[in-house]
Amino acid sequence: MSAPLDTVYTAETPEGIALELRPAGLVARGYAFAIDSAIRFAIIIAAVSVLAALSRFGAGIFLILAFLLEWFYPVLFELLPGAATPGKRAMGLRVVMDSGLPVTPAASLVRNLLRAADFLPVLYGLGGLMVLLRPDFKRLGDLAAGTLVVHANAAKLHGPLGATEPLAPLRALSTREQAAVIAWAGRSTRLTEARLGELALLAGPIVGTSNEREPNPDRATKRLLGVAQWLVGRR
Repeated sequence: MSAPLDTVYTAETPEGIALELRPAGLVARGYAFAIDSAIRFAIIIAAVSVLAALSRFGAGIFLILAFLLEWFYPVLFELLPGAATPGKRAMGLRVVMDSGLPVTPAASLVRNLLRAADFLPVLYGLGGLMVLLRPDFKRLGDLAAGTLVVHANAAKLHGPLGATEPLAPLRALSTREQAAVIAWAGRSTRLTEARLGELALLAGPIVGTSNEREPNPDRATKRLLGVAQWLVGRR
């Protein structure tokens, strides 16, 4: 009974790689929201105590801070490497595109701006109802943005890549680079070993083969496949 009781969602990227994701249900997302609300409330209380001495100027700063916390607090954390607010991270959740790829800035902004609609008529009534009625647990913001909230450790690659141990990249990767690595991994079953290794060597700065005197294509392939596993959520 330790496994989450949520529906498995299989996504296929444009490059043909199939990902098995486990969308997060209402309870896990509710706990994450409660944690994030507590963090924002603590920031507000601290800001009030500091800005109270600044009179009207302090009040103006407080209004700006409250606006940023309400609308951009989730966006900021969703665009960081973990793709999750502190509350979601505490519950083992993350936000991804419904293709399984990393969430984009535009998608994160859309899903969070539409929280105003999900809040209707009161206390996220519409958003909670949609999560309960849909097998992928998407609220209105997720539908508009094409995103999913998933359990971070539940993404799996189908096929031979499933046996590869995950490996963190040696440096932070842009969204385009992450998509390129996953696309390469998706084609691994259709390429010869020589061609696969040749392409893997191009990612030397990511897997640590660029400084080797005689880079090994097989080792580069294994490491890059591990990075692909890491990118789709296996840690």
